[in-house]
Amino acid sequence: MAQEQFGWIDFYTELATKLLGFKADRSLLIRKLQQVYSNIEMKLPKLESGDELIDIDPFTVFGLFNKGITNENRTLIAKGMADEFGVKADVPSDYAGIPVLNNLKATFYFFKDDRGNHDIDNLWEVFDAALKLAENDTAEKRQTFSNSYDIVRGQLGIRWNITMALYWVRPYSFLNLDSRNRQFIMNPENMPADFVADMKGKLNKVPTAAEYLEIRDACAAVLQSGKYEYRSFPELSYHAWVVSEKDNQENGHTAGKSRRESAGAALADEGVDQVHYWLYAPGHGAERWEEMYQNGIAALGWGDIGDVLAYTGKDEIRKKMKEIYGGSSSYRNSAHAVWQFAREMKAGDIIFAKKGKTEIVGRGVVESDYTYDESLSDHYYHLRKIKWTHKGNWSLDDKQLAMKTLTDITPYEDVVSKLKALFEDEAQEEEEEAQIIYKPYSPEEFLREVFMSEDQYQMLVSLVRGKKNVILQGAPGVGKTFVAKRLAYSMMGEKDTERVEMVQFHQSYSYEDFIEGFRPTTAGSFELKKGAFYKFCKRAEIDSDNEYFFIIDEINRGNLSKIFGELFMLIENDKRDIELQLLYSGEKFAVPGNVYLIGMMNTADRSLAMLDYALRRRFAFVEIRPGFDTDGFREYRMSLDNDKFNRLIACVESLNRVIADDESLGEGFCIGHSYFCNFTLDELDEQRLTAIVEFELIPLLKEYWFDEPMKIKDWSEKLRGAIR
Repeated sequence: MAQEQFGWIDFYTELATKLLGFKADRSLLIRKLQQVYSNIEMKLPKLESGDELIDIDPFTVFGLFNKGITNENRTLIAKGMADEFGVKADVPSDYAGIPVLNNLKATFYFFKDDRGNHDIDNLWEVFDAALKLAENDTAEKRQTFSNSYDIVRGQLGIRWNITMALYWVRPYSFLNLDSRNRQFIMNPENMPADFVADMKGKLNKVPTAAEYLEIRDACAAVLQSGKYEYRSFPELSYHAWVVSEKDNQENGHTAGKSRRESAGAALADEGVDQVHYWLYAPGHGAERWEEMYQNGIAALGWGDIGDVLAYTGKDEIRKKMKEIYGGSSSYRNSAHAVWQFAREMKAGDIIFAKKGKTEIVGRGVVESDYTYDESLSDHYYHLRKIKWTHKGNWSLDDKQLAMKTLTDITPYEDVVSKLKALFEDEAQEEEEEAQIIYKPYSPEEFLREVFMSEDQYQMLVSLVRGKKNVILQGAPGVGKTFVAKRLAYSMMGEKDTERVEMVQFHQSYSYEDFIEGFRPTTAGSFELKKGAFYKFCKRAEIDSDNEYFFIIDEINRGNLSKIFGELFMLIENDKRDIELQLLYSGEKFAVPGNVYLIGMMNTADRSLAMLDYALRRRFAFVEIRPGFDTDGFREYRMSLDNDKFNRLIACVESLNRVIADDESLGEGFCIGHSYFCNFTLDELDEQRLTAIVEFELIPLLKEYWFDEPMKIKDWSEKLRGAIR
């Protein structure tokens, strides 16, 4: 293999050695980094919650030029470091195969208010121990490394990135275990079958030090055998990168991404732990239920297809099933089931074991990631560990359960409510003891993700807490949904989805949907059912020490007087906790003081009537404007460093000035920044930009200026010209 592909190694290892000298004087290291960025005329990225950088670890220093920025900028930063730290090795220009961090998670520590007192010290210890172990692999140095690694492994901000960092600083001694490498080495086409079988249970979570060294040593032995083209960790990482890039080009950039993850990105829920509910058939007629219950597992058949994580999509699995099992079946449902079982089910989800269409035989909580275990019987090799909390027989005579082996029933609220009610009394005590730990989310993280100034954020928080009811209004594409959910998480301090609920109003949405009403049953009668807001308020009522956020999308599309009914008065900030009799049930009901309402509306929607005045005076209205001029968006543009993208943004900013000055439109019709967000360097090409212009922006202009065709033509050509 051509050695120019690994010209970066000498530079990385020498820089690591230089950084070790700053372990006892990090203030000097910080001053040098500030000088590096001053010399290269770039802005030092935000590495701390305040204005002053108070401490830093060596892995985060490497992360400054090993994240999603252009190769030109990576080289520029590396050159600046070489000059400032006296690195003699050649500065690299080719970074193929080197793992990179997500731009939004480019530090190895949380900001000062969220991290432990010694988190950065601990990172220096594992860095020091790693360099010494790479120099001389002795039992004593392994133990020192293991002790420091295991401490760091438990810190906030540490995941698989710790293996990437070890690889950066000593690439011949430490194995990179980013997602590309993990997928590559777990494919029997790339590594021996016995290696894959031995390692699969160790790669379901970030390994302990003992597990990591075992994986590293086993992998090194395979590479040194000479049976493969790649014979070192850098060569392995490069091959994994090549294969991954090829897969991305052939299957699209979302290949391997679960529906759950994709949907999360679309609704601002990416990275949020949400409990899902699953129906699971333990064999035909629940014939394997006793085995599953006794062993504390849930398993699926179709074991001959191998490890599901080795597949990039459901269609690959379906084709493999067809090849192995034959017959006339399309295998779409089967492929979907194993894909969801491996890729979408998460630890903490609730699983209900079923028998036939109307009988539940057990309830449990998912405890582990997916594993592939050929030691199980009858080819039931796809496995998850389950804490089965209930076993028995519960009948749902009025419900027909899905016949599929595995079904995500989370969207079917009536089914979930019915199943939860079966176990509510018995499970209450146990569930209260098992507290769910949610990911922390700080105002600083909000400001990194949302293109808004700190003053605007503080004003928004103050309005929500004071008024209790706020409507975010703005043009299409300013990210109102993203702002609403992230605002709720930042005010709670964690990504607790149980305390945030979102509905969308429309012309048919009613009081019966929102509060309560009579609904037909399968038996032909009617029963009183509670609506979304009623049930949310009842959850908040018993948890009065915590804040709850009810988000209403398209709030101006519904018949608001009809939907809110008698709640017009109860939602006022000074009327909270005052009881009023509900229309149908006659029940006394109050809106708890810890419930906040966040509505959203498009100011550019001309088809809608004005908001009811009675509702308008109960809400504060906040304009969410395009964030092109914010520090966050400028930093995002700089990270992409794409001339066509920059020209298009400049053109849109000019267009927005024209729209704002148009007497028939105004600022509420300006084009938002979210049309242009969440691109990676690989995704940003002329084809994607053209699609935005042709199929999103120009149709919007045709709606705005339907009676001014020359203006549409003029600005359409300007937008097209910006990306030519």
